[in-house]
Formats: sequence, structure tokens, C-alpha cells
Amino acid sequence: MTVAERLAVVHERIAAAAARAGRAADGIQLVAISKAQPDDRVLAAAAAGVTVFGENRAGGLAAHHALLPDVEWHFVGHLQTNKVRNVRPRVSVLHSLDRPSLVEAWLKGPGTPPAAYVQVDLAAEPQKGGVDPEGAGPLVEMARGYGIEVLGLMTLPPRDDDPRRWFSDLRELRDRLEGSVGPLPGLSMGMSADFESAIEEGSTAIRLGTTIFGPRPQV
Repeated sequence: MTVAERLAVVHERIAAAAARAGRAADGIQLVAISKAQPDDRVLAAAAAGVTVFGENRAGGLAAHHALLPDVEWHFVGHLQTNKVRNVRPRVSVLHSLDRPSLVEAWLKGPGTPPAAYVQVDLAAEPQKGGVDPEGAGPLVEMARGYGIEVLGLMTLPPRDDDPRRWFSDLRELRDRLEGSVGPLPGLSMGMSADFESAIEEGSTAIRLGTTIFGPRPQV
């Protein structure tokens, strides 16, 4: 199956999941995660209409950004503060703002810092990054106080658990926080294995890699 064919199926699945939830499919942003994908597949996705790409490592971002400098790029992985200078100039959105030191680092550089989602570690899996739920509100307020546009919240569910409960928990946390910190319209949740459940639970940004590009080549 070609990248274009895979993408057409993805759009059908997005539309069906949105319909089940009584939502409009155009309210769901598709972020194509090009991690470790060959250049020809990345170019094929752009040719097929993908306009937003994402990477989870600074080196991969630099390489694929050079390939497609005029599309919108997001960063979706854990970000070390010493890598910010390599990531910030290339992206429109950071999906993994998860600690005060990263807020401070994200401010450094010319112009207004790119927008961000605050990553929440709902399942207490520190290896994945993310602020604990109790710290999410203060981190949102800190980032906004410094002038960073916070679009909403992001999470990564545990690998071997039903993802729907975690997506529902993030939505409920967002709803509670809005009473104290203000609007948080975005929910970045859902990847190739679970994006339909995420859409049904309110996701506004799904991060899909192999579903669009096919399996990553073995190195």
C-alpha cells in the first residue's frame, strides 16, 4: 500500500470516529510523525496532502525539516533543555512541555516562543516525561505568565492498558483545570494504535506515524 493509499484510509477512519462521537472531522488535526522514515515516504505524504509533520528527536527534526522546510513542524518527544536551541526555530508547536526548566528554556530565542501543550503523566510513568496531574495547572499558569500560548494538554497512555480510560482522564482533567486557568481547548492524544478511541474521547490532535508511512525500516 502506498503512502497516499494509507493516508486515504486514515482520513476515512478519522471521519468515522468523529461521526461516532458526534464531532466534525475537521476539528481534528493530523500530525504525521516522520520519525525514522525514509525521505521518499515523507515527500510522498506531503504530496498526498499532509501539511503538519512531527518529530520526537532533534536530529530527525533537523533532517526532515531541511527536506520540507515550508510545512508546519511539531515536536512531540521528550525535550532536553540543551536541545531547545535546535528545535525551537523549526517548530510551530511543542507537544511535550512538562517542567519549569523547559518553560524557561523555551523562552530563549528570537521572537515569540512557539505554542505548546502541557504533557501530563497520568499513569505515573516518569520515563515518558510529563508533569503529574496536580502540577499541570501551575505549569500552565507559569507558561502563560511568560507569554507561551498553551493550547491544551497531552498524554501518552501506558502501552499495555486500555488507552480509553487515560484519554477520558485527560479530558476530565482539562475540564477541571479550565475553571481555574482558563480555556484549554486542545487535547493532543492518540497514536497509530489508538487514535480512534482518542477521537471518541475528545482528541483535537492525533499523532500518527506507521499508520501513514508504513513500518519503519530496520536499521
